[in-house]
Amino acid sequence: MIDLIWPLAGLFVIAFASATLLWGGSEAALLAMAALADFSLMTLLIVASIGNILGSVLNYGLGRLALRYRDHKWFPVSRAATDKSVDWFNKWGQWSVLLAWAPVIGDPITVAAGALRMNFMRFLLLVSISKTVRYMAALGAFSLVA
Repeated sequence: MIDLIWPLAGLFVIAFASATLLWGGSEAALLAMAALADFSLMTLLIVASIGNILGSVLNYGLGRLALRYRDHKWFPVSRAATDKSVDWFNKWGQWSVLLAWAPVIGDPITVAAGALRMNFMRFLLLVSISKTVRYMAALGAFSLVA
């Protein structure tokens, strides 16, 4: 039984990390497990989605703290860059969280949602849809060629 948990735990960690500002290849890990491991696609979808969603929740939490410290010298993002992302988020609105799955822009969107104090339940719903549909698409494409 424990042998079955470790691969799923690894998938969870990779999906979690790739949803934060760290780089990760969660789709590659998901598809490799779908091809090589003996898990149902539904199990893989659930584990990867939960990990990725929780990584975005971490980003949201960091965003909630971010604007409080943006004028400190040690803060890693310039005030101009923060203002630009705030303006972008305000222009496109809360629906932009549906792009949380997208490379490069997805993670900063989830941080901006927290920084701008987007309603957490709305954030959680939109990011859950975004992340889960992305993994469903990847697994669906895999099913077509496997």
